[in-house]
Order: sequence, then C-alpha cells, then structure tokens
Amino acid sequence: MSQHHALQFPGESAAYRSARDALLEAESALRRQLENVAALRRTLPPGGALAQDYDFADAATGEQVRLSELFSPGHDTLVVYGYMYAPQAAAPCPLCTSMLDSLAGAAAHLAQHLDLVVVAKAAPQQLKAVADERGWGGLRLLSWGNTTFGRDYLTETADGAQMPMLNVFQRSASGIHHAWGSELLYAPREPGLHSRHVDLMWPLWNVLDFTPAGRGGDWLPRLHYD
Repeated sequence: MSQHHALQFPGESAAYRSARDALLEAESALRRQLENVAALRRTLPPGGALAQDYDFADAATGEQVRLSELFSPGHDTLVVYGYMYAPQAAAPCPLCTSMLDSLAGAAAHLAQHLDLVVVAKAAPQQLKAVADERGWGGLRLLSWGNTTFGRDYLTETADGAQMPMLNVFQRSASGIHHAWGSELLYAPREPGLHSRHVDLMWPLWNVLDFTPAGRGGDWLPRLHYD
C-alpha cells in the first residue's frame, strides 16, 4: 500500500517531494518491521527460572530488598536496567546517565504497567548521590554489589567490566522467569556499527536521527556541559 499523501510544506521542490515520498516508504517499512519484532518478542516462551532471589540494597533507604519483592501489587513484569557504575569508578557512565535522565521522566507512566528499577555494582550511597544530583526522584536505584546478579544476567563481564544490559523478568504461578534481555549488546556487528541495543527507549538518539546532521559523528553525551 502506497504511503504517499497530498500534503506539502511551503516552498518545497518537486525533487524534495519525490525524495521524501521514497523515504516515507522506507519509514513505513521500518515501522512495520519494528512492530513485527515487538510481536516476536511477545511470543517468546518463558526464559530460565530466576537463578536466585537476589538481595539488593536500596539506594534511597539503604534497606535490603529481594528481587521477588520488587514486583508491586498487580504487576507481573519487572524491567531491570544495568547501570555502568563500579564502586571504584570516579563517576558513572555518561551514556547510561543520559539515557536514565530521559527514563526518569517516563517512570511514572511506565509504573502504570510494570515495575522498573536501575541496578549497579556501586554502593548505595554512590547511587543516591547521583540520583539526587540528577533529580531522579522517579527512578528506584539498587546496588547489586554484594550479589552475583551482574555476572549472572550479563551486566558484568568475566573481567569485571560493567555493561549496560537491560533485562525483563516475568512473574507467574510457576515462579519468576527471565523473559528477555538486550543481547544485541553482545551480538556480532558490522565494523563501525554501534550495538544500539537500547536505542529504541533512548530519546536522544532518536531525535538526532530526525535531523540532517544526524548523531554528530563521534559525539557522545557528557555528564555535564559548560
């Protein structure tokens, strides 16, 4: 089905409209592909049972909380983002922080459907300091530093490197199972191509992709700007 329409913007040329119509077809195909992939994701059978009921430290309160306790009443989906912040690091990952700046604004909306937490190896007080500085009142940050969660669910490599892994867990009558993880992070990719494993939920890159200059070559977000 053609995606063309009769609308035009002021002053546009015939060459622009022809190229834009061709792009519109590509954009429509991409939308269909994204929806098809999302549908495939929803058809996955249950993943492995929860390896153990991990005992996290809540950054806001310092209290211990088990993973099973992160499911709020009426919710059976738990989304866990692995924040790249090690205890010995001088600062957290700027890219993760940029993404979480945006996710903090969406947290209240997501809470209508699921539970969302951000976990890192850093100590609770380190995470609280970042959350206070960034104004992440809507995000729940937890430290997994005294558990094997990071290694088990691929947010830490065998040599101790921190990785920005997104994991989804599902609770059912049969228990808690891993439902999905952003394994595209680890999949082989063409040279020079970024893994883009969580770009779909990262507004920064999506907005830049709408512009003529795109993502700005080698530009990366920073923790602070002058």
